[in-house]
Amino acid sequence: MEKIKTTPITVVDTISKEDFIKYYYKPQKPVLIKNLTRDWKAFENWNLDYIQQRAGDQIVPLYNNQVTKGKQYSAEPATKMRLYDYIEILKKGPTDLRIFFYNILDNMPELSQDFTYPELGLKFFKRLPVMFFGSMGSKVLPHYDMDLSDLFHFHFHGHKSVLLFPPEQTKYMYRIPYTVHNLESIDLDNPDFKKYPGLKYLNGIEAHMEHGDALFMPSGYWHYIKYLDGSFSLTIRAFSKKPKTFFNMLYNVFFMRNFENFMRKWKGQKWLDYKEAKTMKQVEKTINS
Repeated sequence: MEKIKTTPITVVDTISKEDFIKYYYKPQKPVLIKNLTRDWKAFENWNLDYIQQRAGDQIVPLYNNQVTKGKQYSAEPATKMRLYDYIEILKKGPTDLRIFFYNILDNMPELSQDFTYPELGLKFFKRLPVMFFGSMGSKVLPHYDMDLSDLFHFHFHGHKSVLLFPPEQTKYMYRIPYTVHNLESIDLDNPDFKKYPGLKYLNGIEAHMEHGDALFMPSGYWHYIKYLDGSFSLTIRAFSKKPKTFFNMLYNVFFMRNFENFMRKWKGQKWLDYKEAKTMKQVEKTINS
């Protein structure tokens, strides 16, 4: 079966601040850095047992791979449970349940003592270190981050694959209007090129992550993530200094997201069907032109 075209990501063992800025940050090019976390306590200590021992009785929202319908929000949790119990499930696996955007400072602030912010020339937003958890079978819908930050994504305990697409390929991603994700019916692992011919024009950057790896994802990059076993990740972010990106971020966060949720609740499935049809027409128009 024909697949999405991909190229392997650039991998480096270590990197200087000067080289990172010159070769990756300024040209907005992804890179996987192998040894950036070697001096962290997290590199030695972070595993599922370590997190579970600190979980207590806190309740966390869990998400799955089911397509949202009707008046559901696009980021609506499937269920909730104790973090301790969820990690038990991860240990046994597989499950498609995952934790999305777990704020360390709000939920487990002691973890912030286990890592440091890399000295690579970025001004990180230190109020929002967030974690993500998943098991074999967990997939994250292809998307780009609404705040258009430059991201550093660190993986722990297991393995995951990340497929990246630059912003200029958005026109072929079947992005749904008023969202930052594509059609949920698309399977990038088994693409239907007949139904979604725009996918033929994609060329992704493929990264395979293991314990301690650091992935730089520039602003606006699409990412499609698959957990290969029970594991978790930490993401830190730096807001873009570009005025146009900053104003697009404000639009996304304060208007687009709220408008989308309002329309879902008001129009329900009719709104989703309208946007899907519009998405298909837009990509078809792009291809024909």
